[in-house]
Amino acid sequence: MRNRTLSKIGTKLLRLRHDASQTSQDRTAPADYGLDRGQVGAFVAGTLDAEGEAALAHQVARLLPFHWTWPNRVGEGMRQLIDHFGDQRELMAWLDRHPGLPRLVARLYVFMGLLDRYSAVPAVVTAMREYRERTPYPPGLEPYLVPATDDDTLASIAFKIEKLLGEEQAQEAVELALATAAWLQQVAPRVRELTPEVGDLDELMEQASQDIRAAAADI
Repeated sequence: MRNRTLSKIGTKLLRLRHDASQTSQDRTAPADYGLDRGQVGAFVAGTLDAEGEAALAHQVARLLPFHWTWPNRVGEGMRQLIDHFGDQRELMAWLDRHPGLPRLVARLYVFMGLLDRYSAVPAVVTAMREYRERTPYPPGLEPYLVPATDDDTLASIAFKIEKLLGEEQAQEAVELALATAAWLQQVAPRVRELTPEVGDLDELMEQASQDIRAAAADI
């Protein structure tokens, strides 16, 4: 996602997520997922060529949905990369420079960070609840929402996006993210009425939608 959007959220992009029945800790990466430590070392040393860097970015993108269950060897390699970049946000910015799955995963994680950020904001929860009194299930979200709307609603959607990525259902993850962004754009005027300080929710959702669509077009 573009730097101006990245700069609006914190660096806690990789976090424990949960819904009503599962957490991120319940997921384990398939056996064929891994991290080439030789490529990690060469990249950190500045000697990895462009083809190797692209391959490394793809490995990282596939592993991110399982960040709570990385085996030690993978975890050490990922920590080496994050230390090299300085923080998780810069890791995502690096992934965003690589078209295909890495860019899409980076932009979806930034979007998940936005959902985490707004999930417990009272004005957002109230606006979503009022919307659902008129339309119980916003378009595209019926399979993913429980009847109640609360502080965990958006965080639970973030969990489901990450879960879909881990199941290699990237298109479904994109569709869920776009449907959620569209819903938040619809409630944004009401959020502003309730708490003007929330401000740019509609702008952020529009930018996120554009960026996710652009990344998905390369898949």
